[in-house]
Amino acid sequence: MTPFHLAFPVRDLEETRAFYVGVLGCTPGRSSQSWTDFSLYGHLMSAHLRPGSSPSGDAGSVDGTAVPIPHFGVVLTMEDWRALADRLEATDGIDWILHPQIRFAGKPGEQATLFIRDPSGNALEFKGFSDLEQVFAL
Repeated sequence: MTPFHLAFPVRDLEETRAFYVGVLGCTPGRSSQSWTDFSLYGHLMSAHLRPGSSPSGDAGSVDGTAVPIPHFGVVLTMEDWRALADRLEATDGIDWILHPQIRFAGKPGEQATLFIRDPSGNALEFKGFSDLEQVFAL
């Protein structure tokens, strides 16, 4: 699989670097005074300085739980998801939207999920699958 690319707005580049590198463990990439790149599990993320922008307050419903729209994140193996979930739960100051839980238990597409917000208010979801063949299960 090839990496995807996502550009997203942030209010402060230093704060964003501290969160994505220091908390999520991203590898930093190229940057300028108005943007910075990260590798998020091998995917190219570009944070663009937009101090006046604010995330949408919209929500959708998945398996009976309200989830923020829009959001972005990564699908992980269950081992990688558990490591991230444990690291986030042990870190003070995480802006939790949805603490780690299992969604669609016992059904096709069963997955672990968690939602957090970055310092700019962008919603991120991380999913974990025991069987990656279930990502698109009906």
